[in-house]
Amino acid sequence: MSHRHLHEQNHHQATDGLVNLFSKANHDLLVVQYRLEKEFQQIYPDNANPMKLVSRIKKMQEELSTVQEQCRELLSAKQDLIDKARTTLVGNRNLLHRMQGAMGTTVTGDSDDPAFANFNQIIDEWTAQVRSKIGDGTQDSESEDINKLLFSAIVQSN
Repeated sequence: MSHRHLHEQNHHQATDGLVNLFSKANHDLLVVQYRLEKEFQQIYPDNANPMKLVSRIKKMQEELSTVQEQCRELLSAKQDLIDKARTTLVGNRNLLHRMQGAMGTTVTGDSDDPAFANFNQIIDEWTAQVRSKIGDGTQDSESEDINKLLFSAIVQSN
C-alpha cells in the first residue's frame, strides 16, 4: 500500500511540474499579446490594426459556412416555391382552358396572358441563373429538370 501511495505522490509532483510549466507559458503568451496590442495601437490606425483585421477575418470565416448553408436552404426553398407555383398555375390554366372549351368561348393563349408570360420569364431567368452557376450552356428548358441543375450547382459549390 505504501508503495502505491508513494507512486501517486510522484505522479502528482510530475503533473504539478507540467501545470507550472504551462501556467508560465500561458502567462508569457499573455504578456506578448498585451505588448503586441499596445504596439499595434501606437503604430497603426484603429481600422488597420493587424490583430483586429485577423480577428475580423477569422470571424468572417466562421460565419461563412453558416451563410453558405442558409443560402443553400434559401435556394432549395425558392426552387420548391417555383415548382409548386408552376404546378398550381399550369393546373389552373389547363382547367381554365377546358372550361373555356366546354363553354364554347375562345381559349386564352399564352401570348394573351401577360401574367403567365411574366411567370414563364421568371422561371426562364431562374433556370438561366442556375445554369450559369454550373456552366451548362444548353437552352433546352423543356426537357431538363431544373431541380437536377440546382442540385448540381449546390454540390459543385461544396
